[in-house]
Amino acid sequence: MSYGMAAALQSAVYARLGADPSLAAVVGEAIYDALPEGALPALYVVLGAEEVRDASDQTGQGAEHRFVISVVSDHAGFAAAKAAAAAISDALVDASLPLDRGRLVALNFAKARALRVGTGAQRQINLTFHARVSDDT
Repeated sequence: MSYGMAAALQSAVYARLGADPSLAAVVGEAIYDALPEGALPALYVVLGAEEVRDASDQTGQGAEHRFVISVVSDHAGFAAAKAAAAAISDALVDASLPLDRGRLVALNFAKARALRVGTGAQRQINLTFHARVSDDT
């Protein structure tokens, strides 16, 4: 197994989201790898948890990454959050992302969960994606 491509995959996903005009139309530049200190915008995107499993085979080292991207909204209802989630999905599914290390074999949508957070005033959609990477180093 190789976890060596995790940073490259995260960087490529972050860059893709940051460059996507449809997502920018909904959330502007509010796309975070780590939440900044201070007040947050009413609608933002944050990269979240990741789980990685070995996907090595006779041809070489590889890994399967399941990672979460969350859309968080203080807007009433889920409409704004769902618009951002759709833009994220459209930007990533079957994307051909260049990696600094290794090669992206596949990137697919796995699932989503929309929920109210805390007292119900905040909405959150957690999108889970499945990426298969091969270490071509």
